[in-house]
Amino acid sequence: MNTLQNLHQHCTFCDGKDTPEEVVLEAIKKGFGAIGFSSHCYMPIVTYSMTAESTPEYCKEINRLKEVYKDQIDVFLGLEYDHCCPIDPVGYDYLIGSLHNLYIDGEYRNFDGIPEKHKAMVTDYFGGDGLAFAKEYYRQLAQLPDRAPIDIIGHYDLITRYQDTQPLFDWDDKSYRNAAIECAEALAGRVPLFELNCGAVIRGTRTTPYPQDFITKELKRLGFGVVITTDCHQKHLMDAWMEEGKEFLRSCGYTQRHILTKDGFIPVPL
Repeated sequence: MNTLQNLHQHCTFCDGKDTPEEVVLEAIKKGFGAIGFSSHCYMPIVTYSMTAESTPEYCKEINRLKEVYKDQIDVFLGLEYDHCCPIDPVGYDYLIGSLHNLYIDGEYRNFDGIPEKHKAMVTDYFGGDGLAFAKEYYRQLAQLPDRAPIDIIGHYDLITRYQDTQPLFDWDDKSYRNAAIECAEALAGRVPLFELNCGAVIRGTRTTPYPQDFITKELKRLGFGVVITTDCHQKHLMDAWMEEGKEFLRSCGYTQRHILTKDGFIPVPL
């Protein structure tokens, strides 16, 4: 069985650089057994997501590619779902649940992107307290399965995207670690998988993948399965850092990862 696949793949329907068909052809060229598309769900407060109007077209195009290339590669229709999405996330092969926004004072507010947006969130809504921001992020992340049947938790500790160079809090602080672990405990049994997301390493904003090793070890203890993804926005990076990701998982106690098949998710050796 060909187990090479990436399930966190963006395309021109959201903020990816390549069309879905260009992505599929690149995956075939690289020898992938499967490719899963996970465009950003419609988020009214950002410009980089799909729109309500383009979402059906996205589904139609990915399903078309499934049929066209069925003899060469498995193509899966996924969605990166955020809790501010007003569209019912039905009809997809899998859902990646990610938070790029927080619900504060009756409104969804975006924090992700450039470092200044992270800083502005802390300054404007948490009185400059980065730890308070982190704790609220994990509180809301734990609630994500209340909104949709999430299969994979995406970039678990996204709030640490710029911690290596522009820290907002001490990520060795016991209260921060407790918040991250309490979130994992709340998600256990409700979401089966998390992703080891190599995107920040590939883009040079972190030296390690999401999530940090202490979180990954805790997720292992709680029984979560794991997929390795690249959070890819450029087709040539769809397989970047995957081998290093396997080594990272082994160092955290994992001996298996999961892949998606036509029969669902299955474990395979690292």
